[in-house]
Amino acid sequence: MKLAIVCSWLNQYGGAERVLEVLHRMYPDAPIYTSIYVPQALPEAFRSWDIRPSFLNRVPLARYHPSLFLGSFPLAFESLDLRGFDVVLSVTSAFAHGVITSPCTQHVCYCLTPARFLWDHTRYVERERLGSLMRGLLAPRLTRLRQWDQLAAHRVDQFVAISRTVQARIAKYYRRDSLIVYPPVALGTPGKVAESERFYLVVSRLVPYKRIDLAVRAFTKLGLPLRVVGDGRDRRALEHIAGENVTFLGYVDEASKQQLMQRCQALIFPGEEDFGLTPVEAMAAGTPVIAYGRGGACETLVDGETGVFFHEPTATSLVEAVQRFEDLAFDRKRLCAQAQRFDVSVFTERMAHLLEEAFRKAKSQP
Repeated sequence: MKLAIVCSWLNQYGGAERVLEVLHRMYPDAPIYTSIYVPQALPEAFRSWDIRPSFLNRVPLARYHPSLFLGSFPLAFESLDLRGFDVVLSVTSAFAHGVITSPCTQHVCYCLTPARFLWDHTRYVERERLGSLMRGLLAPRLTRLRQWDQLAAHRVDQFVAISRTVQARIAKYYRRDSLIVYPPVALGTPGKVAESERFYLVVSRLVPYKRIDLAVRAFTKLGLPLRVVGDGRDRRALEHIAGENVTFLGYVDEASKQQLMQRCQALIFPGEEDFGLTPVEAMAAGTPVIAYGRGGACETLVDGETGVFFHEPTATSLVEAVQRFEDLAFDRKRLCAQAQRFDVSVFTERMAHLLEEAFRKAKSQP
């Protein structure tokens, strides 16, 4: 099978890039096409991969300020030369599903979400704190991009969603059916190796839509110890509203993150995510999760058994959930068993089957 993988961009390291790492291990000879590529923003291992960026990558400003070039991304993906491949797998949260493939090529789209900034625009601009002038300038451009995005969805032969939440969005915005394959989660050593300590934990990029502000405000009010792992442009604002009981640790390596997850009382997951890898990692470490009860968390957690939900996006609602949590006990074996449903091996088996099926369809065409 001649396979090509297409991803939206490679200018940061997060959940999408972790999915890409697993796919690259599965298909190390498959070239990876993308719009822009910033090697220094990614783990060093990526530099040995066959990564083929679009013409947009030759524009230095586009690599570091891609939002200024939103209107160029459709052309960037349509310009990629994907001739000669049996199967194209796009892994996308924006634009990458719009590649143009040969009639005999099967295009499978692993959809992380239809682009938030296009289809959930109001909430997106509120969280990103865009001014009225920027909103006005963006509005007509986003309308055109939504039109292109919807048309591009019809170029896909098979959509695969990462969760029921994303499956519903694909149906609403693209009018397409999809299968569900949950993202791969590297579970590490199952179960706790240390007794819980009296602190709670956040592990996240510090950007507006993650809603880490809810956790900081809630724990400042509670006075309970909270440790925040991660960095991002919101860090200074979060530090400004945090009490002395909230500690910002910045970036930590994987081993240190695993130890923190094993030792904390609970992971705090305050944002609405399309899936959410971190809660599954916490459960694998034997740690329950206190999460906002929307989005992917509803598919990975069981309220009262593997964690506790709060149902309003407010610090007050989170405070009440923490207070409820402190009266409950959790079974570590139950937590680990729930996490195993999302292990890398489950993902690789299902994706390999889907891509083999796509390959058979490609070869059966006249």
